[in-house]
Amino acid sequence: MTDRLRSGRALASAAVIAVVVAASQAYSQSTAPTSSAPNPYRSTESWGTLPDGRSWGSTSGVDIDPDGTSVWVAERCGAFAPPSQIKPGTPFACSDSKLPPILKFDTSGKLLKAFGEGLLLFPHGLHVDREGNVWVTDGLGKDGKGHQVFKFSPDGKVLMTLGKAGVAGSGLDEFNAPSAVYVAPNGDIFVADGHGGNTNARIVKFTKDGKFIKTWGKKGSGPGEIDIPHTLAMDSRGRLFVGDRQNNRIQIFDQEGNYLDQWHQFSRPSGVFIDKHDIIYVADSESESVAKNHDGWKRGIRVGRVSDGAVTAFIPDPVEKITGTSAAEGVAADAQGNIYGAEVGPKRVMKYVKN
Repeated sequence: MTDRLRSGRALASAAVIAVVVAASQAYSQSTAPTSSAPNPYRSTESWGTLPDGRSWGSTSGVDIDPDGTSVWVAERCGAFAPPSQIKPGTPFACSDSKLPPILKFDTSGKLLKAFGEGLLLFPHGLHVDREGNVWVTDGLGKDGKGHQVFKFSPDGKVLMTLGKAGVAGSGLDEFNAPSAVYVAPNGDIFVADGHGGNTNARIVKFTKDGKFIKTWGKKGSGPGEIDIPHTLAMDSRGRLFVGDRQNNRIQIFDQEGNYLDQWHQFSRPSGVFIDKHDIIYVADSESESVAKNHDGWKRGIRVGRVSDGAVTAFIPDPVEKITGTSAAEGVAADAQGNIYGAEVGPKRVMKYVKN
């Protein structure tokens, strides 16, 4: 290859990168609502069959097994229990339940496995790592339980816990309302610690063995500051996507916590999922209802590209007006592109397939 040809190819590559970066930055700076993208999906009714006598409670955690088809769900033991409605000293979610809150389904909704009974109070975020281990955050504390992250084997054996049981704190081995967890390809563990109010607003990083590495973030609205770190995802480049919900944006960091970018075009993120093709799925469960600082945006699931930040599809919440959380909080997509939305308010999991 001649020097001239090498130089030409290098310039072409640089130009492509510049165009992608410019497009991403343009989207990140846009504040116009993105609620008019086409909806190429249809919903399936009554997905997820539970045993006789058991009904769905609030769900917010959902992820896909490494097999690409099985669906894992964190379910709150038949109860409806957003943190704002929990009163001290009263039972809530799984606190007095003997039901297993971690559920595995096949793509048709047949229940395959259930475990975790008696261990969790308020299952919130759920992540399945590349080895099939199931990670769950317990987002509240009571009677010596909660404010922890659990690592389960695929069969439900507890392999690791992070945080102090029942202790809300900001120490290096403590959490206060952890919302989400994500495990990087090298095994490093990232925890989104906090759920608004007087809880934390940070990301905590650990080794694969659970040893503290670092933490970053504080409550605020500036670059790198966070207000309700509700969800985590990672793209093929290893960038960490943080659903900064109260700030109505996704913030993007490298794995050392360096701020890279912010995206507003995916609306108010309760859930973020990125598949192996770098398609991003973002669930907004609060715009025009709970959110008082996001006028004009509609609740629903937005689908787009990580490469340039474009929103390519929008599944609207079928309920136009509501005062509480609605539509999906958690979101995931299987290998066939079917989307699963875990809903807190309606107490169910919805499946969406392409028309």
